[in-house]
Amino acid sequence: MPAMNAIPPFDADLLRRYDRPGPRYTSYPTAPQFGPGFGEAEFRAVAHRSNEDPIPRPLSLYLHVPYCFSPCFYCGCNRVITRDLAKGGIYVERLLREIELVAPLFDRDREVIQLHFGGGTPNFLSPGQLHDVMQALSFQFSFSTSPKRDFSIELDPRFISPAGIGKLAELGFNRASLGVQDFDLVVQQAVNRIQSVEDTLEVVQACRDHGFRSVNIDLIYGLPKQNLEGFGKTLDTVLEVRPDRLAVYGYAHLPSLFKPQRQIRDSDLPSPELKLALLQLAIEKLSAAGYVYIGMDHFALPDEDLAVAQRQGGLHRNFMGYTTHAESDLVGLGVSSISHIGDSFSQNPRDLPSWEAAIDAGRLPVWRGMQLNADDVLRGDVIQSLMCQGEIDIEQIEDRHDVVFREVFAEDIGRLQPLIDDGLVVRTLHGYRATARGRLLMRIIAMCFDRYLHSTATEQAPRFSKAI
Repeated sequence: MPAMNAIPPFDADLLRRYDRPGPRYTSYPTAPQFGPGFGEAEFRAVAHRSNEDPIPRPLSLYLHVPYCFSPCFYCGCNRVITRDLAKGGIYVERLLREIELVAPLFDRDREVIQLHFGGGTPNFLSPGQLHDVMQALSFQFSFSTSPKRDFSIELDPRFISPAGIGKLAELGFNRASLGVQDFDLVVQQAVNRIQSVEDTLEVVQACRDHGFRSVNIDLIYGLPKQNLEGFGKTLDTVLEVRPDRLAVYGYAHLPSLFKPQRQIRDSDLPSPELKLALLQLAIEKLSAAGYVYIGMDHFALPDEDLAVAQRQGGLHRNFMGYTTHAESDLVGLGVSSISHIGDSFSQNPRDLPSWEAAIDAGRLPVWRGMQLNADDVLRGDVIQSLMCQGEIDIEQIEDRHDVVFREVFAEDIGRLQPLIDDGLVVRTLHGYRATARGRLLMRIIAMCFDRYLHSTATEQAPRFSKAI
């Protein structure tokens, strides 16, 4: 896979032509396909079946903390704005009850190899509250003792001290993801997120001082008031501390879906040409600094776990992004969390009152979900291969699913042909592979194999951000 180990070349005309809405494929089928026919009983059934595998599958746990101290106008995450710290304690009480409801459904011999706190702002919770949650998890589940386990947390550097990082390390966290977006003060004012370079870099150093195995920094291009000079300085500042991973997301302006984005004036947004130039700048600087392009906005140092997993064919993509634990079942806890257990997806309520009501009634808070059929599993495998490895090995797909690829995917191959003509995809001896220039448009390539997207194209497109 040499093409997957290099930063892709930049072709502005090509990117502009293919810059259309599409899923990010953290799952297939995507969340809009989940429905109310999958509830508590179905969740219990799939959890039971998942325990019957001859070789126990490890577990990944995701915990959502919805609270934030202030609104960032660009944000499309599920969050609740408050400065009332008491709400954190109330939320934790219910989270502990959910853990008590969910954990007994999974056999104790299934180790937790991965754990992630997302949000919102997980460090809205106090160290004591995080301790209570981690203690409950370690009591109810079997934490892996492997040095390869990933226990990560998303942090807002504005609301944590180096001493707080030390307490997280004591709780077992070994990875941190820090939101930065842009250090340019004008941009920060436009998105209502004032964050100093000094405070941020202090947190990065504290993570390293306390033995964190990896530090990720999130940046966003396409924000209001952004320009090449300011974003270039942000990139240079971040690269000076050489984070292990970097995520450089394209801002998705969807004010009809995300109310905070209505605070952003369209006239303040970069033009399509400038947005592409910002992306090109990031790619050039990261390439020069030696980072490997993992895919879907993610970059890593060559010896970082994600880059190694991609080279070895073990990269996985789920609701936590790119991971190295493809073999695990994902169990989501907290409001809006999504689980992927066996051949099923399920999601907790997105609104806090509904989640609270389910917990208070002693019910598993399953709002919607989906039991996958054979076609879903097959296409999910194809899309996962594309998103993680950049290729489709037809023989492997046929062996795993007992199908004739060209018969099942005749229409999909037809949709792929224009991308082949434009040099985004090449036919190989074993199947299809994204070219270096097609790497930035992996979503567009994967969309060719999305049955739901093409059967309901007019309904689905507005739900998704553009590819660039």
